[in-house]
Amino acid sequence: MDIIHRARLLCAVVCFGMFICASCLDEFGDSTAVYIVTLKEPPPTTHYYGQLRQNTTSFRLGASGGLSIHKPRNISRKHRRYRSYIARVHDSLLKKVLKGEKYLKLYSYHFLINGFAVLVTEEQANKLSKRKEVANVVMDFSVRTATTHTPQFLGLPQGAWSQDGGFESAGAGIVIGFVDTGIDPSHPSFADDLSDKPFPVPPHFSGICEVTPDFPSGSCNRKLVGARHFAASAITRGIFNASQDYASPFDGDGHGTHTASIAAGNHGIPVLVAGHHFGNASGMAPRSHIAVYKALYKSFGGFAADVVAAVDQAAQDGVDIISLSITPNRRPPGIATFFNPIDMALLSAVKAGIFVVQAAGNTGPAPKSMSSFSPWIFTVGAASHDRSYANSISLGNNVTIPGVGLAPGTYNGTKNKLIAAIHALNNGTNVSADMYVGECQDSSNYDQDLIQGNLLICSYSIRFVLGLSTVKQALQTAKNLSAAGVIFYMDSFVIGFRLNPIPMKMPGIIISSPEDSKMLLQYYNSSLEVDGLTKRISKFGAVASICGGLKANYSSSAPQIMYYSARGPDPEDSSLDDSDIMKPNLVAPGNSIWAAWSSVATDSIEFLGESFAMMSGTSMAAPHIAGLASLVKQKYSSLSPSAIASALSTTASLYDKTGGPIMAQRAYANPEQNQSPATPFDMGSGFVNATAALDPGLIFDSSYDDYMSFLCGINGSSPVVFNYTGQNCGLYNSSISGADLNLPSVTIAKLNQSRVVQRTVTNIAGPEIYNVGWSAPYGISLKVSPTRFTIDSGKKQELTIFLNATMNSSVASFGRIGLFGSAGHIINIPVSVILKISYNNTTN
Repeated sequence: MDIIHRARLLCAVVCFGMFICASCLDEFGDSTAVYIVTLKEPPPTTHYYGQLRQNTTSFRLGASGGLSIHKPRNISRKHRRYRSYIARVHDSLLKKVLKGEKYLKLYSYHFLINGFAVLVTEEQANKLSKRKEVANVVMDFSVRTATTHTPQFLGLPQGAWSQDGGFESAGAGIVIGFVDTGIDPSHPSFADDLSDKPFPVPPHFSGICEVTPDFPSGSCNRKLVGARHFAASAITRGIFNASQDYASPFDGDGHGTHTASIAAGNHGIPVLVAGHHFGNASGMAPRSHIAVYKALYKSFGGFAADVVAAVDQAAQDGVDIISLSITPNRRPPGIATFFNPIDMALLSAVKAGIFVVQAAGNTGPAPKSMSSFSPWIFTVGAASHDRSYANSISLGNNVTIPGVGLAPGTYNGTKNKLIAAIHALNNGTNVSADMYVGECQDSSNYDQDLIQGNLLICSYSIRFVLGLSTVKQALQTAKNLSAAGVIFYMDSFVIGFRLNPIPMKMPGIIISSPEDSKMLLQYYNSSLEVDGLTKRISKFGAVASICGGLKANYSSSAPQIMYYSARGPDPEDSSLDDSDIMKPNLVAPGNSIWAAWSSVATDSIEFLGESFAMMSGTSMAAPHIAGLASLVKQKYSSLSPSAIASALSTTASLYDKTGGPIMAQRAYANPEQNQSPATPFDMGSGFVNATAALDPGLIFDSSYDDYMSFLCGINGSSPVVFNYTGQNCGLYNSSISGADLNLPSVTIAKLNQSRVVQRTVTNIAGPEIYNVGWSAPYGISLKVSPTRFTIDSGKKQELTIFLNATMNSSVASFGRIGLFGSAGHIINIPVSVILKISYNNTTN
């Protein structure tokens, strides 16, 4: 029974005991909320992996001497009876504690964590928190959503894809789970019958496909292997609109369809938008399987309780990779940002061998704007790629003004007369009666005889940003009036707003700069002739031609870090203290990305009814990495999640197509004019190099126990660690700081005189000799030992890094360590130091 029918049944039957429905919510008052309750008894994965660690280690040498990295897979089938048992335990606890009181249990979490989500009052939550069986009670919180050419820009056809049979094998057998807004299963990007080579059935995956009127039987196939939706937390709040949000895995927003196709959409799907062909699309891993866990919705975003349920189910189903293009709406409170229900569920997913990718957030370019925090999560920022679409108009005074718009140009460059909408009103319309009449939203307001065959000038106001007016409606107005095309000028009150190119079926352009818009209007107004007696316009003298924006342009300055991409340093807590963790981990293409679109998607009204859309954000960057991680996992099936992260990180590029340093945009307004070289807090290890990641040479590996030691090393964290994991910090021999984690980077928030950190690399290639070089951060003396080493296949090498502050400074500085192998492998390790305190040489 789906959650909508269940809620209706509860409302119809009873408003007492363990049941509550929308009509009963008022009885609870304002203190009612959804809480996520964690029990002290660990989940089944903890039992399983605890036993497993007694029998195996992370790395072991096979009989041939080669490296074998053990990663257990899908164990969910062994715990189905336990799942039913644990749900009964949760129900029993609630009945005991809240006997005779109203509440509603939304989920039982039983795979990654042992707990449940429940709708209760604050007083009831306090009762639960006092029970000896209960470890932690946290209030639910909200979350939000943060290509035809990028495979070529990333070099996949001649590089990564060519290494194992081309695009028809890329990512085969790997299941990527998407926690997002769902999927449109009818899109050809997700069909399983477009190739002569049939999709295999992934044997390790045990997920199901929900069947609803919106998501009928047959929606899933051998490509789209699973689909579910999670909305219980939203429904209890009374904000779920079944007709708009769809009580099924179907995507009414577009975001989830877009991200899934970026990572694993089929190869060679024609991109047809507004009647124009923009090439053929492909995901990064076109032969990977897709599993959808819908937990976000158009009208309200999402909630942590639903996201945790989605992650828990994805892990139980046996996905190999989880992609989250979502971030919390606020920085998690408490002693550290890492301690929140989503990140801790993802830690358990990593423990189960799942590689986790998350968008950095679209809150840049300010420092500490990062929305993805934990070292076990691979955080991805957004960069540009080399393709863009530019449009322009040529005025009769020989001035050319740039703009945007995926539109054809006027016929053969013909210059047409310009007519402003406010100067073409019919006798029944005036500006005083309709102050928005200049936005061209209703063709009945205008004189067709004036507009026919001419270019209509419309205002682009803040109402377009808010969705109250649309470009699509203005184009319909122009079509109804037989205009030759449309020119939108930017209202002076729309400051700093950035536009994606918008599809137009007729000649059109949006002048996105208020300054350029003023230039257009000055020319237009200066060309008007006004009758001295009637004060009416007697002649429209301005002319222009629209050049068109259907042809792609290619830049050599790509990639650049986009202004909106969230930046480090990684905040450790709500007080914005810096952590010793580098974020983001990496950047990938995220700007102006063509990808699949849901047939009824409303996230961007300009693409309504289209099968593809061009979107920008770190939401688009993260699935690029999810798909590329699938290629790495396909080649190295037993690599741990941290080893996959290492392969992607150490091989990243530091340079743009010209060979110069990657630049980072530093301002929201005029970002192209406000740039400087990117640092690790802008781009992490650099821009992803898909081909190099398939042959990293050396990898840095971290285990679940390492992450636990790190969490236990946070001051005052022991009870919080126990509450979330059920594990006692005393079981770990030692605690470590973030700088001591075996990450492919070194970040030190506070260097008090000197520090020694160590890293261990493991060789997954052939025997090789490495030379070690480095460039020290400003104000730091740096040394690495050894400076040269020989390492056999499957062997480890420890590196000791010595850092000394040579000055007092609170300004972050950056350096790098490079390992240069005799077989051509190059390992890049960014070094970041923020606060530096040198030796005090003052004598008394």
